[in-house]
Amino acid sequence: MAAPPAQPQFMTTIDRRTHPDESRIDDIEYDQIVVPDNKSWKNLFAYVGPGFLVCIAYIDPGNFQTDLQAGAQYKYGLLWIILLASCAALIIQSLAANLGVVTGKHLAEHCRKEYPRVPNFILWFLAEIAIVACDIPEVIGTAFALNMLFNIPLWCGVLITGLSTLVLLLLQQYGVRKLEIFIALLVLTIAGCFFAELGYAKPNSSEVLEGLFVPQLKGSGATKLAISLLGAMVMPHNLFLHSALVLSRKIPRSVSGIKEACRFYMIESGFALLVAFFINVSVISVSGAVCNSPNLNSKELESCKNLDLNEASFLLKNVLGSWSSKLFAIALLASGQSSTITGTYAGQYVMQGFLDLRLKPWIRNFLTRCLAIVPSLIVAIIGGASGAGNLIIIASMILSFELPFALIPLLKFTSCKAKMGLYANSFSIAATTWIISFLIMGINIYYLAEKQVTSLRHSKLSIVGIVFCGLLGFFAMLVYLASIAYLVIRKNQEGSHLIALSDRQEENVTLPRQDIANMQLPQTRNSDLF
Repeated sequence: MAAPPAQPQFMTTIDRRTHPDESRIDDIEYDQIVVPDNKSWKNLFAYVGPGFLVCIAYIDPGNFQTDLQAGAQYKYGLLWIILLASCAALIIQSLAANLGVVTGKHLAEHCRKEYPRVPNFILWFLAEIAIVACDIPEVIGTAFALNMLFNIPLWCGVLITGLSTLVLLLLQQYGVRKLEIFIALLVLTIAGCFFAELGYAKPNSSEVLEGLFVPQLKGSGATKLAISLLGAMVMPHNLFLHSALVLSRKIPRSVSGIKEACRFYMIESGFALLVAFFINVSVISVSGAVCNSPNLNSKELESCKNLDLNEASFLLKNVLGSWSSKLFAIALLASGQSSTITGTYAGQYVMQGFLDLRLKPWIRNFLTRCLAIVPSLIVAIIGGASGAGNLIIIASMILSFELPFALIPLLKFTSCKAKMGLYANSFSIAATTWIISFLIMGINIYYLAEKQVTSLRHSKLSIVGIVFCGLLGFFAMLVYLASIAYLVIRKNQEGSHLIALSDRQEENVTLPRQDIANMQLPQTRNSDLF
């Protein structure tokens, strides 16, 4: 009697019934990154790219701003937030990559298929706000850089950044990969300066280690900065971005091919995030060591009290002398403009995924930049450099508050066997990611409650006004908690269209998808991709 066939392993392919243009692109003329169908560590180079593009968001002007203030105000006391956020980012970003690799659809597309129209629209709206909040630090950081380079007033610099989209598209005529390499070199320049400054500042190694591994939050100000650090490190739009970027690779759609892709994407993301981790730790350590040194003069002490991107160049003067301000500004300008690429990609994928609506990248980038310019311009005119610096902190906090609305769907989808099949999250991974998620939400809720009570306690409003504001804040918190509870409790309704494959049945259902590939910014020939 013949033995029964082996139990098939399930993987997913693209749902071609809902999107006719999501066809295989084997025959179209478009530059692709093709992964060879063989088991080799050399294949890792074919996967290099998405993790580093996502990594740019971890070293943007918003990160520098919050890092500088964390070090100046609390020395090394908030380094543990960077370590926690970096570890969480590696796990979460890997899940986002796995979702795209296994299912052939990115996170925003899954949300559109999974949730009813109203929740889907709300999630899209929140994702758009997150992208605008991410773009605000880029606008202000670029304005600070222009001020340091050419003494342009801050409000004029904010207006000039509106033209950066056109400049970016002009430079991309030479190839987006060359542009990214150029920007990365400039960003690494400032990293090298802070690494060199570490040697001069000589932070106490035992205090640095204590700050990394001993959690502490001293006061509401520390809680505010901790939330900003989390928001600046683990960004919601990055989850949509990473799950879509992996679809640009043409990988073997076999059991072994999927496993290799998931493994190599995690390795690539880990290396990219490790670089970002060291940069952020260096910025905080330098700021903490210099601003808490007893040898500072009165001007430097004043700069440390209100440390922002416009005042931070003095930290590097012992390495570069009078050129510190200029080089810091160039690197800051590069950081802001490189982050624009991240925002452009994420905005396109969010709009296409949630609404099935596509715009040209320059139009999408220009609209997002205009939305970010308005609050930045108002604050720059009224509050100057100090107000603009505080706006960066507020933008980072918005990203942290919005993170659950991207993170929870990601965790639900990657833990669902109907969507992920064999590659659904294990119990340990699911437990770890949910603990991280609830920890972030717990910090956010604590800060909201503490801030509301403190504000009302010191308010000059009448009793009626205090009661009204208290009830309004309480209602807003209930809505926030109810929205999160809805995402957590609701059971997944939609499964993926699965096909049965075994290890012996190496059927190749290829990626990338045509609509994802064509949505990206201009690319050069294959020889320029590595």
